[in-house]
Amino acid sequence: MTGDTLGIGDLARRTGVPVRTIRFYCDEGLLEPARSVGGHRRFGADAVERLSLVRRLRGLGLGLRSITDLLAGQRSLAEAVAAERSALDRELSALAWRRSALRAVEEASPAERPARLELLSAVQDGHDAHEVLVRLWQPMTTGPIPPDTARMFLDVSAPRPPELPTPTQVVAYAELVLLAADRTLAARLRASTLVDHDRIADLAALHAAVAEACELAFPQVAAGARPQPGPALDRFVTAHASALGASDSPDFRRALNRRTAADRHPRLRRYWHLAGQITAEPAPLGVTHTWLLDALDDSVA
Repeated sequence: MTGDTLGIGDLARRTGVPVRTIRFYCDEGLLEPARSVGGHRRFGADAVERLSLVRRLRGLGLGLRSITDLLAGQRSLAEAVAAERSALDRELSALAWRRSALRAVEEASPAERPARLELLSAVQDGHDAHEVLVRLWQPMTTGPIPPDTARMFLDVSAPRPPELPTPTQVVAYAELVLLAADRTLAARLRASTLVDHDRIADLAALHAAVAEACELAFPQVAAGARPQPGPALDRFVTAHASALGASDSPDFRRALNRRTAADRHPRLRRYWHLAGQITAEPAPLGVTHTWLLDALDDSVA
């Protein structure tokens, strides 16, 4: 020891960190030693506490970049730990997805395995897969919609993958993503859902009123009843009519039925069916909404 400084060996003995590791931390900028006349590294007393902190953070698995930012005051300890936990959560989620995907291929019959392998190989990460669903539905949240309403709409339309998905859910989610990536389906949705958006002064009120209609229809959909006229359909039509400053009439119902025809397309029906498999709901909102559209179509016919 020279004066109030420590040599690298002294620092290693006080902290339990090997000399070669201390040299590495110096090279990476985590420690900033001075140099003696002979060119040897010398460390101030504060290096003991600083190196001990680095050792603890490395023990928790934090990367050098995160530790550097923390030591430089660019983020707090809580922020650094939260970021590391978030990254670990995503890594564990990806591993759970891969495990279930492998099981899904393993459990398929020999004849089904090639097609299942092709399907699952196109969707290798649940987080990235979810972004595909969000991109499909995000344009439908344009306009003066409150953030809470937009988030609710996206949560329903673009369900997140389960944290611990079953093989069945992984297969369903992969198919869901392929449907969402279909440009034809996206074009149909825009031609239906976005029509007259600029004429609707309160999109939040429309979303809320349609949700009320779906709640009224829920018991019938959950029970497997056929689409039929009734209070739920009347509430659904009134919601759209009020939003456009019109009234419920046979002509309006026919116009609404034509405008929403794309929402009854078989590929979109399949989308909502798969979403229901993932969320395990007895009557997913998308399925209930389609039930109301079918009831409207039958009533017009």
